[in-house]
Amino acid sequence: MKLIGAHVSVEGGVSNAPLNARAIGAGAFALFTRNPSRWASKPISPKEAEAFRKNCAECGYTPDAILPHDSYLINLGSPDAEKLEKSRAAFLDELERCSQLGLTMLNFHPGSHLGLIDPDACLDLIAESLNILLDKTSGVKAVIENTAGQGSNLGYTFEQIARIIDRVEDKTRVGVCIDTCHAHSAGYDMTTPEAYQKTWSHFGETIGFDYLCGMHINDTLKALGSKVDRHAPIGQGVLGETFWKMLMADPRMDNIPLILETTDESLWPEEISYLKSLSE
Repeated sequence: MKLIGAHVSVEGGVSNAPLNARAIGAGAFALFTRNPSRWASKPISPKEAEAFRKNCAECGYTPDAILPHDSYLINLGSPDAEKLEKSRAAFLDELERCSQLGLTMLNFHPGSHLGLIDPDACLDLIAESLNILLDKTSGVKAVIENTAGQGSNLGYTFEQIARIIDRVEDKTRVGVCIDTCHAHSAGYDMTTPEAYQKTWSHFGETIGFDYLCGMHINDTLKALGSKVDRHAPIGQGVLGETFWKMLMADPRMDNIPLILETTDESLWPEEISYLKSLSE
């Protein structure tokens, strides 16, 4: 079963997220548990956390269908010691918020070397950050999102993600989210049956499907290998209908959150309905 949803608003409180997801016909959803553009956010009150859990139960969303996203400011591989400590503190807060809400996953962008340290050293620093923070928490899996490779961002190859996972001590606490726009921009072609099979075979051999915890399902405006991150509504980018049909028919993507981050929120109900029709 395909759990198709979107990254929904938490305006008015995180407890509104499951209600907003239900309103667009979503079978899964993503959310920010804190302001993604600030280092510090006010705590979630016990009352709000209870309301979130209650609304999730009433709307039929279990934790395995919910993929919260961390703050955009966090860089767990930062070469700047002060920024690294701020990033680790913020990520710890994110993990604790997920735990408070009864969630079991936290999606994050791996990190950026900023041209100041060797990429492999940055990947190892990301893994070190995860080991420190996962050791301080329990029950929430850190889910690495692949990137488009824009600028100094790492995690755009399966090998880079595998290097991080290899250095995480508790493998049960780490997973992967594949963003379809980012993958295409990073050079992973999935637009034909042959290319689709080749890319996912490479993923299976390099990372392994046991680590696939979710996907961000976005069309893209940019060419294969452009390393430019430009999301587009389904059918308005370059991925093509063949790709969406193959993805929705692929049983390896069953029962994990498939999250729209497409650029026109008004289209989300239509996009969810369309993708559901392809999976039936």
